[in-house]
Amino acid sequence: MLPFGPNQPLRRLLVIGAHSDDIEIGCGGTILRLLGDYSGLQVAWMVLSGHGGRVEEAQTSAAAMLSARPDARVAVHSFRDGFLPYEGAAVKDAFERQKSEFQPDLILTHQGRDAHQDHRLVSELTWNTFRDHVILEYEIPKYDGDLGTPNIFVPLETDLVERKIDHLLRYFPSQHGRRWFTADLFRSILRLRGMECNAPSSYAEAFYARKLVI
Repeated sequence: MLPFGPNQPLRRLLVIGAHSDDIEIGCGGTILRLLGDYSGLQVAWMVLSGHGGRVEEAQTSAAAMLSARPDARVAVHSFRDGFLPYEGAAVKDAFERQKSEFQPDLILTHQGRDAHQDHRLVSELTWNTFRDHVILEYEIPKYDGDLGTPNIFVPLETDLVERKIDHLLRYFPSQHGRRWFTADLFRSILRLRGMECNAPSSYAEAFYARKLVI
């Protein structure tokens, strides 16, 4: 059952990403909105795969986005990119440690039908570990063309859209050589989802909800 609503503020948020920039791409705007809407929000942030400069990018990005929450819990692990399913037991242990340290009201994680094997495992372990929690699954655009039909939308004001895009371009310089890592792609996904939910600002992030009890 939803532990938050009009008369009960959201208190604890857990965000999970397989790679250093997944959280910011998939739900960065929603995180910024929630931080603005709930002044007392506690946040736990977990990234599973980071190596070399990508670890520093993940840590610096999280610190910047959560700068108003000095008590935020940020964990960046160093599992091998692309090989998470083959390190499943160790990855599961990381999830169990996270659960023992922080009980969230809401979890944002990868979409279960994502074409990337690391993303799918993170989604699977989120549901496997947090069995009595509210879980929303975010989407990541990629060459595989696996965007689906989401059923939860979070409208974003234009200033949050620009903050999200600026943040991605500033804190992940290692990705600038990738043809898909561009402002127009990030904005186009937000515009498409904004059109689908008739957002007043024309922009939104979208999520997949398997089960909600209200």
